[in-house]
Amino acid sequence: MSDEVTALMEANLLAVFGEPDPERRAKAIAETYTEDVVWTDEEGVAVGREALAAKAQKLLDGMQGLVFSKVGRVQKAQNFGHLAWELGPPGQDPVATGFDAALVTDGRISSLYTVITGPEKA
Repeated sequence: MSDEVTALMEANLLAVFGEPDPERRAKAIAETYTEDVVWTDEEGVAVGREALAAKAQKLLDGMQGLVFSKVGRVQKAQNFGHLAWELGPPGQDPVATGFDAALVTDGRISSLYTVITGPEKA
């Protein structure tokens, strides 16, 4: 299960939220999340693949020129995964940092939490 958790956490960050092509992203969403996935972040809760896809598209629309990068490796405990990330222009300092935490059920992410950790707001 630990390799599965690693693969899913990396797919979540890079193949879904880092993928500008809608068709490739849709395929990754189907392979990465349960049908009834619940994604929680500071803006609210999205339930289901379609809601996650719509919210991901909105996020990507506002990220022109910015890319996600992994920070460290996936941390795992049974069916739980945690992956820190940075968002910024390639080769430059990040404009945002955070992490994703997820529960995996039957080979897919069933519950996803995204926490923004920086930059610190004044």
